[in-house]
This record gives sequence, structure tokens and C-alpha cells, in this order.
Amino acid sequence: MKFLDALMIATVAGGTLLLATADASLGQDRLVVPLPDISSLSQSEAQSLTRQIVEADVITSNCPAYAISDGAWTLLTGTGELLAGKLDMDPAAYEQEVIAPAYALLDDPESCDRIGPEVDPLIDRLIDMGGATEPNPSEPRPTEAG
Repeated sequence: MKFLDALMIATVAGGTLLLATADASLGQDRLVVPLPDISSLSQSEAQSLTRQIVEADVITSNCPAYAISDGAWTLLTGTGELLAGKLDMDPAAYEQEVIAPAYALLDDPESCDRIGPEVDPLIDRLIDMGGATEPNPSEPRPTEAG
């Protein structure tokens, strides 16, 4: 792996960890969406879904033809964080086992067109599991609550 690739992966992993642990009061304009119920997923289902989510995040963030809304991105990343917790993955393991292989996809020029079309069905699956790409209207937005 090239040094700059490793540096980029470490930066993304650190940023993801920072976002996951940020105090909600600091993110007054942060979009919060309902996340899916992952409690019934087996270990292998959770691992597979984690891989799909991180690949979708990498592709939608780096392939302009497959860009997604902020709400869809929040649904993907929030679910990824839930799954990492379910799988008891520490940040280093998550970066090495999930994030690094997903970023390696960018070395293949066909990755965008191969994985990009799978993103919308994945988001639909997360919505079917109870997630959403819009805030829950019955819950106050962070700027209204505080």
C-alpha cells in the first residue's frame, strides 16, 4: 500500500471515530436519522453488511455519478458504526479489516460502475430494516431541542 493511501485511510478512520464519539451538543446542525434494527443479524450477516456499507460509502464519496444525499450518507455511516459495535471491532481492526479493503477498490477503475448500482438497493434494505434518510418528524431536530 502506498504511503499516501495509508495516510488517507488513517485520516478517514480517525474522522469516522471522531464523528462517532462527538458530543451531540457540539453538532447543532448535525443530521440525525433513524438507524435500522440490526439486532437479529447473525455474525456473518453483520460482517457482510458492514463490508457492503463501507464499500458503498467509499464509492459514493469518490465516484460523482453515484453521489448520495446527506441523509443517505448518515444512514450508511451510522449503521456502519452500529455494526462495528455489534462485531466488537476496535477502531484499528475496523480500519484494517473493513476500511482499507474498501479504499483499495478505488485502484480498480471498474469499481464505481460495478458497486455504484448496488448502493440504492442497499439503502432501501436499511430503510426496510427501520432506518431512514430523513429525521424522524416526531423527534425535535437538535437545533429545536436545545
